[in-house]
Amino acid sequence: MPVVNRINAFADDMTKWRRHLHTIPELGVECHETAAFVVERLREFGVDEIHEGFATTGIVAIIEGQGDGPTIGLRADMDALPIHEATGKDYASTRMGKMHACGHDGHTTMLLGAARYLAETRNFAGRVALIFQPAEETGGGAEVMVEEGIMDQFDIAEVYALHNAPGFDEGAFFTTPGPIMAAVDTFHIHIKGKGGHGALPHETRDPIMAACGMAQAIQTIVSRNHMATEDLVVSVTQIHTGSADNVIPETAYINGTVRSFTPEVRAMVKRRMQQIVEGQAASYDVEVELVYDEGYPPTINDAAKTEFAVKVAQDVVGVPQVHADYGREMGAEDFSYMLEKRPGSYLFLGAGEGAGLHHPEYDFNDEIAPLGASFFARIVERAQPAGGK
Repeated sequence: MPVVNRINAFADDMTKWRRHLHTIPELGVECHETAAFVVERLREFGVDEIHEGFATTGIVAIIEGQGDGPTIGLRADMDALPIHEATGKDYASTRMGKMHACGHDGHTTMLLGAARYLAETRNFAGRVALIFQPAEETGGGAEVMVEEGIMDQFDIAEVYALHNAPGFDEGAFFTTPGPIMAAVDTFHIHIKGKGGHGALPHETRDPIMAACGMAQAIQTIVSRNHMATEDLVVSVTQIHTGSADNVIPETAYINGTVRSFTPEVRAMVKRRMQQIVEGQAASYDVEVELVYDEGYPPTINDAAKTEFAVKVAQDVVGVPQVHADYGREMGAEDFSYMLEKRPGSYLFLGAGEGAGLHHPEYDFNDEIAPLGASFFARIVERAQPAGGK
């Protein structure tokens, strides 16, 4: 397709951009050097407007098309993860304990590639809003940008995003209408008993036994309080307590994650967890505090926009390479906040074989960057053709 061919012409530049970004990973909203690099490229491309400072380092750039029309939002995340890189690449992270282990350097590059093409050709009506977002991994940068009013300020009518997917066929697209990723909640359970000598347990109120009881009982929320045919995950991921073999500790801490898709299920889990920890605390004669943090909502694709996005992806890579009913998964994504405000779609782009996301040996596959950039560009040209064709 013409878009792919034109973007392929500067594929080497995209690889250089991506690998530079890979060397300078930044966490959360503190993506200052990344944002500066993005702004420098956007100015080179000749975009019409650059607005900085959303969610601290977020950017919204505007490209005007030919004639009147709505504004389409295209989003890429910029932040990295607190992981020590183990790839051994010559462009590996230069920041100790930080790395782009989720491919956000690649996502940013794909959107920059689309920006360069769209600013050059402007073969569309209306406007494009290029959204470069910090703090997807932690901090909910999308929520902050939405709360700061980007949807209304830039009159964004619909919004799209991509995420690379290692282990999936290289260059294939995967999506689904409706829920595609889960809501994510986090629970913290603080237990206080009475410590003492390990040889005299009768003189203590053992928080370890209480923690074990709570961790086991929490698993019954999925198995006994929830319809088995519906999706729900409750995982205990941390238990911390104790300091010596002959000491029963005073306190214990339990932490974990909950993944769900509906408000009703979220409310049920929170209610049952509170009942369980209070009941177990009474059984073991300890004090307990449950802190239940509701995080990102489910990522819900608009059916019509997803059908459109599938057709665009088929234009780019061919019908056999697009999986339009991939189903949903239990991971979470703060692009959900943007989809709550505007219709749109979230898609995965297969990256082929390699280490998985959030792994210290992960590296983004530069071969798929032109495909992602082409998808973004074609979304705009197909949705808003110049001259209304």
